Formats: sequence, structure tokens, C-alpha cells
Amino acid sequence: MVIRQVIMQFTRALFFLAVLVLIQPVFLTASEHSEHASDSTESTQIVYQEPAQDGMSMKQEIKAHIQHHLQDGHDFHLYTDTETNTHVGFPLLVILLDDGVQVFSSSRFHHGESVAESNGNFYALHHGKVYKTDAAGTFEMRDGHVHNEKPLDFSITKNVFSIMAFALMLILLFTGAARSYKKSLVPSGSAKFLEPLIIFVRDEIAIPNIGEKHYKRFMSYLLTVFFFIWLVNLFGLTPLGINVTNSISVTFALAVMTFVITQFSGKKEYWKHIFWMPGVPVPMKILLAPIELLGVFIKPFALLIRLYANITAGHIVLMSLIGLMFIFHSWIGSTLSFGLSVFISFIELLVAALQAYIFTMLTALYFGSAVAEHEDH
Repeated sequence: MVIRQVIMQFTRALFFLAVLVLIQPVFLTASEHSEHASDSTESTQIVYQEPAQDGMSMKQEIKAHIQHHLQDGHDFHLYTDTETNTHVGFPLLVILLDDGVQVFSSSRFHHGESVAESNGNFYALHHGKVYKTDAAGTFEMRDGHVHNEKPLDFSITKNVFSIMAFALMLILLFTGAARSYKKSLVPSGSAKFLEPLIIFVRDEIAIPNIGEKHYKRFMSYLLTVFFFIWLVNLFGLTPLGINVTNSISVTFALAVMTFVITQFSGKKEYWKHIFWMPGVPVPMKILLAPIELLGVFIKPFALLIRLYANITAGHIVLMSLIGLMFIFHSWIGSTLSFGLSVFISFIELLVAALQAYIFTMLTALYFGSAVAEHEDH
């Protein structure tokens, strides 16, 4: 059965997606060596990185909370008891490449309040990033920027942990659905929910944009990105602070995979229409070729920015509306903010599915242009 074959392809492709996206910290965390300190270098001791601090106005505190919510982190922070200053959450694994491999629990940072020691090396958090410091946690500040050495960070952050959990969840769902078809061609269990969606991706996205001749080659990848993006977007609306597609490194990794598959799938007609368009005068071919080549790289860039910007904007708008409830001092303003927040939350549920559909549809469109068989006139 076609659906069963598609599900089996999906489970294979999901493994490669998980491997590639799991290395997403490498795209944004390069090894940065500190410069020699100059006379203008300032030193500062490590300070607590929680958003709510004394002396902040309500608006500043809300802005800080929004920024904190959007950031990736080395632990899951659920809430803080302000009376006892107790943080509730659970730590994750910190893996650093610095004088060897340094592995320790993020609980040593105490939510950014303490310096972590590992094999004689000392590390501290500054705006969610790990820097190498001394035992006192001194940061060398210059022009408002930290100039401490920054080790290569392969830590299991919130986003990485979430990706692993979502990948496992999807593998269990689809392998369970595949096993149900061994017993009967009538879907049962998770297959009842998944089969209509798989048919939708096949009939409404893959076939119209790629064509019946070639669509089967790309179905496993299209299903992977569709369900992965949809699932992480939905969980991004929960209070757990999981904002996977809010990380540009994740959307970058997804766009790179689309770009690579498109280029390696391109037929000679695809490259011919980029570098030497048929039916176009030679002078125009010379002028248009660089523009067409630039478009090859603009397409995946548009993919990653569209997904990242829409998800980030949705979180900012929703949390800003919730923050207005604490700014207004009248029951009318707070009630209106609450009602609008609930309304936007339902809109965000639609956006979560819509962004998965748009990313998958554009990906299929790019694949279709790469394998299209043109008839030159």
C-alpha cells in the first residue's frame, strides 16, 4: 500500500533530520578567542541572569521576561518562587570542547548565579551563553561586549532536548502506524489520525508541485518537515518555553537540507534555465544568469526567515498582550488584554499549522522546479 510505504520512508528520513538538526548549536556557536585586554578593559563579576530584577519598571520587567522566554537555555526553568528565591525546573547536560571535552550538569550554574568548575576550568553564563572565566566569575567587558574566551558549545540545550524528544515521538507514532497496516489495511490507532494528513501532503502539496512522476522520491522528506514543524510549533505555545523554530539555527538547518536536496536533484534543464535560458537573446542570458544564480540562494534564505520571523513575532505579540494585563490598572483594560490574548492564542494554533504547510509547500515547489522536464520552444 502506498501509505504504508510512505510511512516507512518517513521513519528513515526522520532519523537523518534528527541528526542534522541536533548539530544546530554548531551553526551559531563558534569558538571565539578573547582579545588582549587594553587599558579600557573593564571587569565585572557574574550576576544573576533572571529577567526580574530590583529597580526595574513593570515595562522593563515584562520586556526582560519576553526576551528570556524567547532564548534557548541550558536548563528548563518552569518558575521562580520570589519569596524564597527558589527556582523550579530541571537541568540539562553541558558539553564543551575546551582543553578536551568538558561534560557536566547545568545545575552547577544555579540558573546563572554561580560559576561552574570542570577539570580545573571555570565557566559562567552571560545572556545564555557559556564563557570561560576565573574562579570569581570575572567577565572582561569592552564596549559593552564580553571578551572572555568562548568554548565550542555542544550542550544539550532546551532546543536540542526538545528536538530529540519530538523526533522520538514522531518515530513512535509512525512506526506504530506502519505496524498497524501489517495487521489490516484498515487504519487503526495513530494511523487513523496520520493517514488523512499524509494523503493531504501527497495530494495537495507533493503531486501538484512536483508531479506524479517524481513526487515519491521526496515524500519522506516532505512528511518529515511538515509533521516536525507542526509539532514543535504547537509545543511552542505551551508554558514550557520550548521555542524550537524560534531559533534561527534550527530554521537554518531545515533550509540548508532543502537547499542541498534541491541542488542534488536538479536536472540539466534546471541548471540550463539558470545559466543559459533557452529562447532568450544572448546578451540577456549574460545579464540574467547572475540574477538566477542569486535566486538559488535567496530561496532557502526566504524559507528560514519566513518560519523564524512568523513564529518569533507570534510569541512576542502574545506575551506582550499578557504583559499588558499587569500594566493596566483598570478592570476594563486588563479584561480586554486577557480576551485578546485568548483570541491570539487560537490564531497561533492556526499559524502553527499554516507555517508547517507553507514551508512544506515551498519546499515541494523548489523540488518540482529542480526535476521539471521542460519542453523548449
